Amino acid sequence: MSSENPLLTTWNTPFGLPPFGALRSAHFRPAFETALDSHRAEIAGIAQNPDAPTFENTIEALERAGKLLTDVGSVFWNLTATDTDPQLQEIEREMASALSRHASEISMNPDLFRRVDALHAQRAALGLSAEQLRVLDLTHKNFVRAGAQLNPEEKERLKTIMERLATLATRFSQNVLADESSWLLLLDESDLDGLSADFRAAAARLAAERDAPGKFAVTLSRSSAETFLQSSARRDLRETVYRAWARRGENGGETDNLDVIREILALRDARAKLLGFENFADYKLDDTMAKKPAAVRDLLDRVWTPALARAAEERAQIQALVDSEGANFAVAGHDWRYYAERVRKERYDLDQTTLRPYFQLDRMIAAAFHVAEKLFGLRFVEREGLDLYHPDVRAFEALDRDGNHVALFLADYFARPSKRSGAWMSDFRSQHKLDGEVRPIIVNVMNFTKGAEGEPTLLSLDDARTLFHEFGHGLHGMLSDVTYPLVSGTSVARDFVELPSQLYEHWLLEPAVLRQFALHAETGAPMPDDLLDRIVASRCFNQGFGTVEFCASAYVDMDVHAQRLPDDVDVAALERESLEKISMPEEIIMRHRLPHFGHIFSGDGYSAGYYSYLWAEVLDADAFEAFKETGDAFHPEVAEKLKRFIYSAGGRQDAAEAYLAFRGRMPTTEPLLRQRGFLA
Repeated sequence: MSSENPLLTTWNTPFGLPPFGALRSAHFRPAFETALDSHRAEIAGIAQNPDAPTFENTIEALERAGKLLTDVGSVFWNLTATDTDPQLQEIEREMASALSRHASEISMNPDLFRRVDALHAQRAALGLSAEQLRVLDLTHKNFVRAGAQLNPEEKERLKTIMERLATLATRFSQNVLADESSWLLLLDESDLDGLSADFRAAAARLAAERDAPGKFAVTLSRSSAETFLQSSARRDLRETVYRAWARRGENGGETDNLDVIREILALRDARAKLLGFENFADYKLDDTMAKKPAAVRDLLDRVWTPALARAAEERAQIQALVDSEGANFAVAGHDWRYYAERVRKERYDLDQTTLRPYFQLDRMIAAAFHVAEKLFGLRFVEREGLDLYHPDVRAFEALDRDGNHVALFLADYFARPSKRSGAWMSDFRSQHKLDGEVRPIIVNVMNFTKGAEGEPTLLSLDDARTLFHEFGHGLHGMLSDVTYPLVSGTSVARDFVELPSQLYEHWLLEPAVLRQFALHAETGAPMPDDLLDRIVASRCFNQGFGTVEFCASAYVDMDVHAQRLPDDVDVAALERESLEKISMPEEIIMRHRLPHFGHIFSGDGYSAGYYSYLWAEVLDADAFEAFKETGDAFHPEVAEKLKRFIYSAGGRQDAAEAYLAFRGRMPTTEPLLRQRGFLA
């Protein structure tokens, strides 16, 4: 290993952080080459071991193998998502296919699979622990699902498919980022009617950063675009932003994603057929809680009908407000958020201008930390002076009740052109105990609009929910307490992984939390009780709209993956036809349209799986009722069970078994429908 490449040396840094300050984009290509060679040698040693296969010399050896590749990859993929540059993007395009082929060569190695298969066949006689049995079962299933049982010709075909899919996923995400980062709406002061002072200040700063001092800028980061759509009194400008937001990835030219999607869908279908499944949705759902597309559609249908009815009521209320003002137009998509906020103010005396000063970013961070301390005994201490990957990133050490180190938590909250949109949790190191205690380094990434210099960053209520949501994912990684990397942290069934994050959102609106942390940015006064009561009372406001835009994306995701499509399928027409089948209201668009639906096309993560958020909401609504039934949102015994069976358990047991261990029974949909206001 070269001492000149910091990725290939021992990281003698605080908390074992990657040596960010010494890293350059040029370091990654040679680091990947070295790491791939090292991993190949390790795999060959396992596959060609002359000794009979044992759990230790095969499964545990596989768990240890590839550490250097994991370390290099964790830094690289986190940086390409949060602080990319043209050189990193070029390497990303190269490595996507190379790493895909590397993974296929491992999973399709016949000597290696024979060892895994032999162990799996005799697993009951091996005297393994429950976690070891789980790891063996998952390892075997992963090999089979990756093509280990195919004949040589089929294996080569699948390798080619996977390599091409990796290339296309990278192109898809880079195209969306290009559309988002290149678009800018510059405004004059006369164009700012309805926009709050903090939004104006942030917009002025964004314009100055884009070489337009004296102007005000709106970008396509969700925090900027959605706030503008909620607040701007200028209907023409709302339409401009709305259309740009809706057409990301569908603007023609080099960044258009329609051909990319068409090829991805065809290759996914071919992959599923090779592996013996009728379609890609059947393949993806085979190792989830839902199991089959029919179960997904059943859940969506049960929620869609009341949501559609509620959305129609909401539209009528919005149209009535428009008509009462003498405006001669039918409500359109670019009107909904603006007039919904007007209705919210009329009904609950709430609007974003009133709420935002109470949701300061620093106070919401403190609130999220406070809830973690109350529930799980964690304390977060900011560690300054660490060498991190961007000046905006902050670091916090998580400590347990006895002051022992639990994790390092990195927080990257602000939008920038080098960062992809959205919000997510990732890690630079996952927890395991295979060779001693290894504690995690977890990162939360968001795209909030930074406040002006010297001023606090103010969040919308939705932004604050996002912060709590991603911190819930973060806790899932930080509290992990398993032995094997394969089942660490968020390595659980896709339709279970959103439970810890969505459940955590509930504590944001707990009155005790708001009273302590929702302090006015200017006066420092706590949120008045009457305002708090109005926020709680408005929980179900506009839930028809929110549910319809989400479910529409989930329906379309399932539609495009649960059927064989012609090679020349018209992707835009396919989306329209899918929405027509469910009577999608014209005034609402999918939360994520296909040309920028990164969840399902920037890799396989949520492909045929976007429904998972709703599936997990069935679980989280029921899980929070476990606390409500006690009358204490922080009930210590319930919290301890939640930590033991959900947040710290990783994937060491089946998701349904984990939920049963926590709750004692499986959930029903009634709490979800009640939570969304669809049941009395």
